[in-house]
Amino acid sequence: MGKNNKITLWIALGLLLGIIVGLVMPEWLYMPLTVVATIYMSALRMMIYPLVFCSIIIGIIGMGSIAKTGKTGLYSLVWFTATTAIASALGLVLPRILHLGQGAVITPTDTEVEAATFTGLVDTVENIIPGNPFTSFTEGNMLQILAFAVIIGLSCLALKEKAQAFVDLCRAVDEISIFVVGKVMLFTPIGVFCCIATVMHTNGRETVIQLAQVMIALYITYFLYAVIIYGGIVKVFGKYSPLSFFKNVAPASINAFSTCSSNATLPLSMKCATENLEVPEEIASLVLPLGATINMDAVSIVMSFMITFFASALGIELSVGTMVTILACNVFLSIGTPGVPGGAIAAFAALAPIAGIPVQQILGVYISVNTLADMGATCVNVLGDLAVATVLKKQLETA
Repeated sequence: MGKNNKITLWIALGLLLGIIVGLVMPEWLYMPLTVVATIYMSALRMMIYPLVFCSIIIGIIGMGSIAKTGKTGLYSLVWFTATTAIASALGLVLPRILHLGQGAVITPTDTEVEAATFTGLVDTVENIIPGNPFTSFTEGNMLQILAFAVIIGLSCLALKEKAQAFVDLCRAVDEISIFVVGKVMLFTPIGVFCCIATVMHTNGRETVIQLAQVMIALYITYFLYAVIIYGGIVKVFGKYSPLSFFKNVAPASINAFSTCSSNATLPLSMKCATENLEVPEEIASLVLPLGATINMDAVSIVMSFMITFFASALGIELSVGTMVTILACNVFLSIGTPGVPGGAIAAFAALAPIAGIPVQQILGVYISVNTLADMGATCVNVLGDLAVATVLKKQLETA
């Protein structure tokens, strides 16, 4: 058994044991597992920003020209936007076909929650250029970091030898970041076990049972979307075996499932892309950070899915015009949805009023299943990032 297969097996085992332990563990065990899970997540996040910043610069330098860098970015945006639109449409149609929400009783709630800050499309565009790059790093504003890295990378490409010293420094930081991440990955099975155990313990069996029908339908949708859409584009446009693709990206997808964070999974996604899928580093280092920031296909599925479910439960009729509006807004909202746990809560709160759904009445119910939905959503989002990277590898080779 190869090294990648072994780590995948251990991660899967950690996931399974975490689910079982999370459902039956005593209260005293929750705190120590939370501490370990927090340390694991912090260790993953520790190198994300230097890795992303430096890898994007190296990737742009590797492209060799400003025109080729722009081409890769444009292709990525087209693919991410197209798949998000398909995901949103699927999330609107399927619950109506299955009549989900009919007969459900939604209890009003005034639950106040702390959600990740959401920025709409206009605000996102206005704030994409960082006024203070150091603040972008300290606040973890990935979109601004991406923009800053692209600006610096293109500048280095234009300056050539004059910027070589800085480029060499970025290469060194990139290598250091990859080395540290590689060591952290050795503890991924333990991290996955602790993360999933605390998630299951916090939500409890009651939450799982209460909305089991919705969650089952949602996860079936995730599965079908990943297999049909991602498997299809990898096969047709990437000329790559879908079975081999899903096998090679398993470590990243399982880690995404347990951590609920595209950003935290980014180092492992980069590793799977360059080593398992043999995507050139200059493509992976540009496409994957961009995807972790704006590719929210599965979040769009969740948004549309839950909007349709709550509308049906509350007796609100969604017209064709409203559904089209929701679909368009969903695509735009995905750009401002943070790739972190709970990032979808703020997006959902912004989208629900568009469908005429009173947010305060249903937000507490949505939050109760958000983590469960977010786990699968993050897994699918990461698969989408890697699928697009695989497709662009082939497209740019033949372009």
